[in-house]
Amino acid sequence: MNKFWERFFYALTFISQGASFLNPRAYAIMHRMHHSYSDTEKDPHSPHFFKDVWQMTMETKNIYLNYAKFRIEPEKAFRGSYPEWPLVDKISDMWAVRILFALFYIIFYIKFASALWMFILLPVHFFMGPVHGAIVNWCGHKYGYASYDNNDFSKNTVPIDIFLMGELMQNNHHKSPNNINFAKKWYEFDPAFFIIILMNTIGIIKIRKL
Repeated sequence: MNKFWERFFYALTFISQGASFLNPRAYAIMHRMHHSYSDTEKDPHSPHFFKDVWQMTMETKNIYLNYAKFRIEPEKAFRGSYPEWPLVDKISDMWAVRILFALFYIIFYIKFASALWMFILLPVHFFMGPVHGAIVNWCGHKYGYASYDNNDFSKNTVPIDIFLMGELMQNNHHKSPNNINFAKKWYEFDPAFFIIILMNTIGIIKIRKL
């Protein structure tokens, strides 16, 4: 992306994720660690070293905060080539901002919810970022099938992956981490791939290699 589109999507991600916004730099570092050390003790979120998904999520949170708050420096191989916007990162990390987002969600529900049971969906808005990450990393490395031997426990969880835009095809992704299409078999479908192609076609992004 050029700088305009990078900043546009950075801001859009902050607005749309709101209370659960995750720092792109910190998450990129963890994702690179995850691929380099998949399902080993150095993997920041492998489900095979924790007794439950909650324990894995809490450990991931601690590692994330270390990088988000610059408490530690990542290995040299994991640095650079990720978007950074210190001002937005600072604003998004304020508890007051996260609480304001949460209040907005509650007010929105009070105004528009047509039934009381809908209020149980509020935690989805409060915690979607970390919950999404927990689902992908827990389920994507425990449940499903493996088409490739990647020397880890990555799995493809089809057809549930459709609800996570193809991200639960973890086995395929770990086989070809730089491939923009996570689908490999005729019965696999990666909706994000077609969005990427569309964005490339209209000039928002430039695919390095198709």
